[in-house]
Order: sequence, then C-alpha cells, then structure tokens
Amino acid sequence: QLQLVESGGGLVQPGGSLRLSCTASGFTLDVYSIGWFRQAPGSEREGVACISRTGSITNYAGSVKGRFTISRDNAKNTVTLEMNNLKPEDTAVYYCAAGFIATIYLAGYEHWGQGTQVTVSS
Repeated sequence: QLQLVESGGGLVQPGGSLRLSCTASGFTLDVYSIGWFRQAPGSEREGVACISRTGSITNYAGSVKGRFTISRDNAKNTVTLEMNNLKPEDTAVYYCAAGFIATIYLAGYEHWGQGTQVTVSS
C-alpha cells in the first residue's frame, strides 16, 4: 500500500521554527515531485512549497517565501520542510503529496499523507 507520512508538527511560539518531514512506505519518493500543502480551519487547502524529483526546482507560495525551505534526500526517501520565523497565520494541518509535476497547485498530486498539525501561538 502506498502511503505518505508526515511528522514534525507541534506547538511553537511566534518567531520559532519547526521541521516537517515526509516519508513514504510502499514506494520510493524519487520518482515523484513532492508538494507541501496546508489547510487551516474554515479555509481551503493551499499550496506551500514544492520540489522536483531531483530537487533542482523548488517553488514557494508568496506567504512563506524567505521563511520556509523545502529539500529532499532521495537516499533517505524523505522530503523536509524547514519552517522559520513562524507566524500565527501559519497555523494549519500540513500535508505532503506526491505527483508528477512540481507545482503548488493541488491538481496533479496522486498520493497524500494524513497531515500533521502545526500551531503557532504564544
């Protein structure tokens, strides 16, 4: 069974940092582009960052550019989202997804994880 698993969420104060990880079971991530998405209560799911299969191409939503960094280690079958200078508006459930196009738009992603909660609050 193909499965993506996110980890690393939690509660952090404004200005703090978190590192989210996305790992796969049942398949290898290196054949896929990976996207990170988030969904806050009452809001639609939105793209945060994406990375191509080799890691040569990355893209970010404007709201996180300069604060978040996406990277991947195909040897470890892991994609990481480093989040710095977190703000309360970053509070959401964060999901990783695997697809064949590196895009921050939802369409084109075939496999999704269950999500990890990130809460930014003092």
